[in-house]
Amino acid sequence: MTILVLMALAAATYLLGDHRVPAAVAQTSHPAVPVRSALATRGDVDLSLSVVAHTEPWSTVTVRARSSGQLVALGFAPGARVSKGQWLARLDPLPFQAQLDQARGNAASARAQWDKARMDLQRYEQILAKGFISRANFDAFRTNVDVARANLQASQAAQTMAQLQLGYTRIEAPFDGVAGLPLVWPGAQVTAGTTGIVVLNQIEPMRISFSIPEASLPAVRAAQDRGPVVIQASIPGDNDAMLHGVLEFVDNTVDTSTSTIVLKGRFENADHRLTPGQFVQVRLSTVHLANVVSMPSEALQSSDKGDFVFVVSADGKAYQRFVAVGASSNGRIVVRQGLEAGERVVTDGQLLLSNGSPVRAAGNV
Repeated sequence: MTILVLMALAAATYLLGDHRVPAAVAQTSHPAVPVRSALATRGDVDLSLSVVAHTEPWSTVTVRARSSGQLVALGFAPGARVSKGQWLARLDPLPFQAQLDQARGNAASARAQWDKARMDLQRYEQILAKGFISRANFDAFRTNVDVARANLQASQAAQTMAQLQLGYTRIEAPFDGVAGLPLVWPGAQVTAGTTGIVVLNQIEPMRISFSIPEASLPAVRAAQDRGPVVIQASIPGDNDAMLHGVLEFVDNTVDTSTSTIVLKGRFENADHRLTPGQFVQVRLSTVHLANVVSMPSEALQSSDKGDFVFVVSADGKAYQRFVAVGASSNGRIVVRQGLEAGERVVTDGQLLLSNGSPVRAAGNV
């Protein structure tokens, strides 16, 4: 009975007392969401294709001997630069020198025989005039002169060939380039036109080869009509400035198996940052859009109702706004409708936002 009385008194005290909740507690609190944001801007935007490409030497050749013989020396360091005309290898010249000496002797003998035949012909011309020799014998001497002349010409040609063969024992670089590893070493017997000595690559300039979808070909053609098409290239792991080249080749056939077409660009490569066989990332400018509104691509969100962004207003809140977007390039996307230049859009932290959420800057651009 005592417990019931106490409970009744407690209930009466609660009903008659002042239990109003403080206003600061009664009002629901929504802390500001930290976000990053950036301004939408108006200006020119260059659309581009970004693809993976590989580098190619401007020219490459496997250097071979033009004479057969024994290799006696190499004149290059593997991987080093060589200049046009620099000797790369030498064959043993002694056999070729002996052949040249023999050819010179044969040519001298042939010249002596030709000289004798001409002098004989002159003498027999005088005898023929006096009637001491028949016309048939005289014609035979004239034939001897013709034969001697032909023998001399053949001997001189053989001498020239022997001189060339001796010159071929010095194998020179056909252009400035970089030498690879030797394919044969001193002491080996090389065969003319068959045995490779070294692979030489020309790296100034260089080519970069890549493929683009055939659907992008009209944009590339239109860009070519406006002037030289600039290609930018970045090397993985290389933090230096991007390389710049010019589109110089568009293949004449689309690959039907991949629906792509091959393009190649010329890069001067004076600093030798490009090496044959590298994979690089290239960007090819195609379309120039003038005076358009664009924003960072990170600001765009999608829903079943369409694309939208969160716009930061002057009252410090982020409001959802649906937009119509166009092409994107270099991390920015063109906004065709729904956003004006100078408005600030949220680029990071959108997942924590709802329409009208208060925000605070965690970093703006």
